[in-house]
Amino acid sequence: MLIKRILMVFFKDKSNVFFSLLSILIIIGLYVLFLGNIMENALQSELGIYSPRIGLAVSGIMLGGMVAVTSVTSCLGAMGINIADRTRASKDFLTSPISRAKITLSYICGSAVVSFVMSIAALVLSMAYMVSRGAAIPNGSQIAMLLITTALSVLCANAMIFLLSALAQSREAFSAFSSVVGALIGFVMGIYIPIGQLPDAVQWVIRVFPMSHAASMYRQILADSELNSLFEAAPPEALTGLREFFGVVFVYGDYTSSFWLSALWLAVSTIIFFGISVVLMLRRRA
Repeated sequence: MLIKRILMVFFKDKSNVFFSLLSILIIIGLYVLFLGNIMENALQSELGIYSPRIGLAVSGIMLGGMVAVTSVTSCLGAMGINIADRTRASKDFLTSPISRAKITLSYICGSAVVSFVMSIAALVLSMAYMVSRGAAIPNGSQIAMLLITTALSVLCANAMIFLLSALAQSREAFSAFSSVVGALIGFVMGIYIPIGQLPDAVQWVIRVFPMSHAASMYRQILADSELNSLFEAAPPEALTGLREFFGVVFVYGDYTSSFWLSALWLAVSTIIFFGISVVLMLRRRA
């Protein structure tokens, strides 16, 4: 019932839903206005040819980052209910015959459900757009990998935002956190500026940041086949360099990240974030 309440509070508040999607709407608007053309022109100049697959590759890169952003922003909106309840309904909950652990777990589960629903909706719309432009319909293996990516992305984003909510002492502090995350998330995901154009120090931060790996996993599924077709006759180094430049993969010295390595890092990060949150909450009660 507590989880159901969180879902009802989130989806009935139209402004909350809107601001959870605001970063996504900005990304779509920028993509339609000029980002898409800039990236397509960069690929055309790199290849020296024009192909409809260039547009599909760019769409996969952009939309992969956008779906990963959805996991984070929807968690921010849903977890905001937890912060609001601390000032409005915390005493009511604490005097009810429900343990604090169940109350906390309901916020985590409710936020995860909201984020999963919103991420799946963004993913379906993204795939429909790409198929309408000529991309192949995903096969069973790709659909399974997309679902795995979405589940891990949602869990990691939920753990990260739950940690932020544990650190925030007030609704105002959480709103400040949300504003910073909303402003920076597009850059961290390599959406506004390709990762390869950022300074080396910033690139290393992005390579370590867990949610960047979620964007990388989406891009490997959505854009890799198109990039492989475009660079079929090119040296392997050229394709690897371009994939690194756009954040499809991350390179650590001589090692290039894979889909499953990124999945492992998301899972480990989820455990770390939740672990830190539990420690903080136990210290406060003590």
